Amino acid sequence: MMRPNPFRAGFKQPVLLILTLVCLLFAAKPKPVVWTAIGDSITYLNDHPEQTGNRITKGYLTLISEKYPAVTYINKGYNGWSAVRIAQQIDNLGLEKSDVYTIFLGTNDWWQGQPLGTFEDYLDNTGPNTINGAFRVIIDKLRTLNPKARIILITPLQRGDFVYIADMKNNAYGSYRDKNGRKLSDIADLIARIGRHEKLPVADLYYKSGITPENMVRFKRLREPGGENYRDYPYPEYTSIAFNPEKDGYPYPPEAVFMTYDGLHPSDEGYRIIADMVLKKWKGKKK
Repeated sequence: MMRPNPFRAGFKQPVLLILTLVCLLFAAKPKPVVWTAIGDSITYLNDHPEQTGNRITKGYLTLISEKYPAVTYINKGYNGWSAVRIAQQIDNLGLEKSDVYTIFLGTNDWWQGQPLGTFEDYLDNTGPNTINGAFRVIIDKLRTLNPKARIILITPLQRGDFVYIADMKNNAYGSYRDKNGRKLSDIADLIARIGRHEKLPVADLYYKSGITPENMVRFKRLREPGGENYRDYPYPEYTSIAFNPEKDGYPYPPEAVFMTYDGLHPSDEGYRIIADMVLKKWKGKKK
């Protein structure tokens, strides 16, 4: 009868211990998650703080990826683009297979007067020339890239009076007024309806972020009507005071920054709120 080898028996225990530790190490390591963020300038500026006059430090993509290092983001934000234009160019954007997609569009559709269409345009996939049809084109494309991906819809933020920091002639009034007979809330409602129909999570910034014209900025610095002196006008008082981009100074000095730095684009605080709301819809994909 063979006797057990004491050296072999003693050797097994440390080997098993090492294998167990290796297994635990790999089990504890978060699985990599690739996230493609489709959007407009609010998404784009995450990687271009210099174009904000360095008034922001971290956008919502950076905030989420820093909190969850397993997440790698691909920024597909385009300055001034609408959902309609994104859909029209969908095959030219170099979109890749990802685990998570976010779609954060709509504010430029509203300002540009893109036709809303009807929900039948979404259901019947009538093409990218209405906002309803554009969202169908975008969502279908993402499902083609990865049928198992998590798609998160994000409604547009409400808007104050926007004045571009690098060119004051580029300005727009806020969502407290209609544009071409359309409310910005109509687009937010449409996105929420698509989410319900498709059973997709919706980060409803328009209604639930707490970011409103009242706190977009602390004030708007404007000349007093008929005078040369400047005053700091809060909302809604500033909505009735004329702004002349050819003669007036920039109306949002650093001390005016609140939820946005220019009446439209989020400040650091605004981006933190967006990141928190998107993460709440990220169930099962955070780690």
